[in-house]
Amino acid sequence: MPRPARKTAAPKPRTAASRRRPARIPKVGFVSLGCPKALVDSERILTQLRAEGYEVAPTYEAADVVVVNTCGFIDAAVDESLDAIGEALDRNGRVIVTGCLGARPERILERHPRVLKVTGPHAYEEVLGAVHQHLPPQHDPHLDLVPPQGVRLTPRHYAYLKISEGCNNRCSFCIIPAMRGRLASRPIGEVLREAERLAHAGVRELLVISQDTSAYGADLRYARDRWREREYETRFIDLAQALAELKVWVRLHYVYPYPHVDAVMALMAEGGVLPYLDIPFQHGSPSVLKRMRRPAHAEDTLARIATWRRDCPQLTLRSTFIVGFPGETEEEFEELLDWLDEAQLDRVGCFKYSPVEGASANALAHHVPPEVQEERYARFMERAAAISAERLSLRIGRRERVLIDEVNGDEAIARSAAEAPQIDGVVRIAGAAGLRAGEFTEVEIVAADAYDLAGRRVS
Repeated sequence: MPRPARKTAAPKPRTAASRRRPARIPKVGFVSLGCPKALVDSERILTQLRAEGYEVAPTYEAADVVVVNTCGFIDAAVDESLDAIGEALDRNGRVIVTGCLGARPERILERHPRVLKVTGPHAYEEVLGAVHQHLPPQHDPHLDLVPPQGVRLTPRHYAYLKISEGCNNRCSFCIIPAMRGRLASRPIGEVLREAERLAHAGVRELLVISQDTSAYGADLRYARDRWREREYETRFIDLAQALAELKVWVRLHYVYPYPHVDAVMALMAEGGVLPYLDIPFQHGSPSVLKRMRRPAHAEDTLARIATWRRDCPQLTLRSTFIVGFPGETEEEFEELLDWLDEAQLDRVGCFKYSPVEGASANALAHHVPPEVQEERYARFMERAAAISAERLSLRIGRRERVLIDEVNGDEAIARSAAEAPQIDGVVRIAGAAGLRAGEFTEVEIVAADAYDLAGRRVS
C-alpha cells in the first residue's frame, strides 16, 4: 500500500526520473499461433517487452495493444490467423500483426484494413518499433527486470531452443523459404549460452527446433565458436555433443535423414541426448517424394532407419506425412502404406494435401479429389494407429523415467524420453499425491492404448 502523503511546507522537487514514471504500466496482449518456431519468436518479443517495462495482459480487454503472431503455412492456418486478427480487433481494436502470414500483408489488409501494423516473420525490431509507436515505452530496458530464462509461453520445465531461421530447401508444397528466408544459423556459442541460461533457470528439457536441424551451420561454413573454454564447430553433431554436457533432456526436432545424422546415434545410445528423432519423411513413394522435391529423397530411408535402430535400439522415431499430393496414384499410396509397415515408426501424424498460395505444387497435374484424400487419410491413420498400439504394448512391464507436465487431482500427466510435448501421447499416472509439475519420477508401464500409456509409480 502507498504511504499517506505527508504535510510539508514545500514539497520536494520531482526528478526527471520521477516525472517520467507512468501512472499506469502499459500492457500488451499477445496471441501466438502456429509451430514451435513461431512460439520462440513470440517469447523473444515478449522478453524484450517485459525488459522495457511492459506487462503482458491476460485478456483483450486489459491490453492497451494486442500483437498477433500469425501462421501462413497452409490455408487452414491462414484462415485461423485471419479469424484471430478479427477477434482481436473486435475485442480490443488496436492490433499489430506479425509472423509468417505477415509476409503477405495484402492478404491481411484486404480483410482487416484497421490493423495498426503488419510485419513479416522473425521481424523482432519492427514489432517492437510498432509497439513503441502506438504504446510508448516508459523506461530503458534492464535485463534484470525479467527472469534469466526470459519470458516463456511454455511451462517452466521445458523450453524450445531455436538454432536457425529460414530454409534452403525448395519443397514444392512449401512456401517457408519465401516467408522466412534462406537458412540463417545462429553461431553455436550463442545457442549454447542460451541453453545454459535455460538449464540454470530450472528448465529440464530442451527441444531443439529449426526448419532443417540437420543443415545447421551449413550457411556459416560450420564456423568455429567457443563455449566453456572449448571450441566447437557450428554443426549438428557438435551442437548435440555440447548440449549433452548440460545434463538435461535434449530432444531433436525437424531432422532430415542425411548420412551425417548417423553420428548422433552413439550419443543417444550413451544417454547424452534423448534417443528420439523427429524426421518429416512426408511420403514413402520415391516418385511422390521427387515431385515434392524433398531433400534426401533419393536416400534409402528404410535402410537408414534399420541402421539407426541397430546402433540405438531404444530410439523413438516420429514423423509426419502428406496424403493426396497432386498426382498421387493408388499404387503410390500403397507404396506409402508398405513403407510405413516396414519402417514401424513410433509416432506418426498425417495431413491431407492442401494447396498453399505461391507453392509450385499448385501447378502439378492431377490433383486428388477431396473424397479420395479423405479415404486415403482414414486408411493411413488406421494403419498408423495399429502400428503405434503394437509398439506401445511392448513397453508394458518396463520401468521408465518420466517428466511430470501437470497434476490434475489424483492423476499426473507425464512424458518419457519417447514423447515430445503437445505432439505425442502421454503417460498417465494414477495416485499422483506428492508429485509436482517439472519433476522426474520413475514408473512401471501397466497399460497402453493406440497413443497413450498408463504408469504406476515405483518407490
